[in-house]
Amino acid sequence: MTSAMVGTSLPLPLLRQGKVRDVYEVDADRLLLVATDRISAFDVVMREAIPYKGAVLTQLSAWWFGQLGAHVAHHLLTADTDEIIRDIPLLAAHREVLAGRSMLCVRTDVVPIECVIRGYLTGSAWKEYKALGTLAGEPLPLHLLESARLEPSLFSPATKAETGHDENITVASVAHAVGAETAAELERLSRTVYELGRVTAASRGILVADTKFEFGLRDGALVLIDEVLTPDSSRFWALDTYVPGRGQPSFDKQPLRDWLDVERTAGRWNGDAPAPFLPDAVIRATSLRYRDAFARLTGSPLDLARLGLPEDRH
Repeated sequence: MTSAMVGTSLPLPLLRQGKVRDVYEVDADRLLLVATDRISAFDVVMREAIPYKGAVLTQLSAWWFGQLGAHVAHHLLTADTDEIIRDIPLLAAHREVLAGRSMLCVRTDVVPIECVIRGYLTGSAWKEYKALGTLAGEPLPLHLLESARLEPSLFSPATKAETGHDENITVASVAHAVGAETAAELERLSRTVYELGRVTAASRGILVADTKFEFGLRDGALVLIDEVLTPDSSRFWALDTYVPGRGQPSFDKQPLRDWLDVERTAGRWNGDAPAPFLPDAVIRATSLRYRDAFARLTGSPLDLARLGLPEDRH
């Protein structure tokens, strides 16, 4: 398998480095987001990276922004490497770093809320419900099963966390933090994007169990930012194997999580950093899972040649 990109170093001011993305300042109005191939699981960043993961996140987000543009304002200007280099010539020597994984975006004032939409009862929501019958302290209907469809879908906001877990909060807490009008618009836009994504994905055999969106303010208006409906920001399930009453395998880092679970159960890993070294088979399986999600959702495989990415050698 081809090598993966763990980090970047570009001749622009580095604003921040997240678990996956390196964010650079282009000028007062624009940012350059570069998605590396870094991967985390159980809140620990792995030492190895996953080939093509950054390209999948970037190109899938760009595809979704194209589908959603008529319904919600977003921050993407271009994800085309040639266009980015024409616009910022000093990046010409860094084409290999940028290829397929970079987005030139409008700069916004980030709203410090993770806008989570839950279409199915799973993850942290299921854990809280199973223990208390609530989500973020608010009661849900009785006798729901794990992975049950939620009708209607829940707007389940959370605090943004650079490290560790986001924390579920109430809608009232969002209104207190950003104002009632902005809170209502965040929910409306989140529901709009989720519903469009849910319908599109279902037509391609994928259930969007839950997903999170981020928004920023630009000239007083909310703008959809960061990534959208990717395997990192969403929980995708295969429609043809969905059975409520149990957990569902997902189209993301499931092979990695499964392997780490075995290591932890066997006592070979305590769950903290540093993570154990990943076998090549786990790295490859995870890379293939990301690319499979891209192909299913967009209807076409990731076009490595068009993006200027090296071909998979295995």
